[in-house]
Amino acid sequence: MNISPPHRLRLDGAALVANWRWLKQQGGNAACGAAVKADGYGLGAREVVARLAAAGCRDFFVATWAEAAALMPLPQGTALSVLHGVRPEDMAAAKSIAARPVLNSPEQVRRWRAAGGGACDVMIDTGINRLGIAPEDADVLDGLAIETLMSHLACADEDVPQNAAQRRALLAVAERVPHRRLSLANSAGLCLGPGYALDLTRPGLALYGGVPRPEAAGHIRQAAFPEAQVLQRRRVSAGGSVGYNATWTAAGDTEIAILNLGYADGILRGFSGTGRALADGRALPFLGRVSMDLIAVDATAAPALAEGDWVTIDYDLPIAAAASGLSQYELLTGLGDRFQRCWVN
Repeated sequence: MNISPPHRLRLDGAALVANWRWLKQQGGNAACGAAVKADGYGLGAREVVARLAAAGCRDFFVATWAEAAALMPLPQGTALSVLHGVRPEDMAAAKSIAARPVLNSPEQVRRWRAAGGGACDVMIDTGINRLGIAPEDADVLDGLAIETLMSHLACADEDVPQNAAQRRALLAVAERVPHRRLSLANSAGLCLGPGYALDLTRPGLALYGGVPRPEAAGHIRQAAFPEAQVLQRRRVSAGGSVGYNATWTAAGDTEIAILNLGYADGILRGFSGTGRALADGRALPFLGRVSMDLIAVDATAAPALAEGDWVTIDYDLPIAAAASGLSQYELLTGLGDRFQRCWVN
């Protein structure tokens, strides 16, 4: 039985492509890839890949081999890299799926060689101290067929000396490790200037509407718009409270609408008292606590809003991050599976 859910995620394909094209322009002659891990940052990786591939993107990145398998078959002429490399339990998939591992440790290098090797990517740890091979261990890479030699910036959203230090460290390793392409910049790294683009960039957040640095403001368009139906409209009399723990009390008689979504859908409790919905451009502030499946909003500004009508959650990522105390990444990737994902444009 096909039952339409009471909340949906409206996804703007034109905004997604426009964001990729702006990011590509910032990289100059570098190829512009796309990070589509975490199911395309919550939008749906398969649909994201299809739209960006049609726009000219040729390089995609996921975290795990399960994510890689879910994207098969890839659009013709595109390539996929798996950022977390290869565990022993990944080897069967790594040898059968049309994707390259990003080798992150000497153990992964040895595992890849023992399985017969082949084209791969390699992560060099230049200072973030997460995944990656230390520069002093780069001799372990001798003889590998390295497509992309890459590193990852730790502080690209800040103007700190570490950014340039990481770039210098990667270039130093590149002088002694054969490879076809170099890659360093994520979304924020692309805003640091053309010197960080190298041969291939790997934006993620900004593709989906996140603004990683001030330089991107005004250029990156919102791509994801959570929407929900009104489950009930009611009047709260002066002195009445709304929601758990009675954190909001009506100063006067107030019209409220109860929305059919909550923190189980990724609209988290950090929005309590700070978030808002939009109805025909009019702001409807959240009242009281966000609960698991329900949110109350002040419907005074929308006198015609009724049960069954739809409203949009104000989810412009920088604004929503400031309102909720969550990062833009969390806001995107936390959007739940109960949303029906509806692409437009």
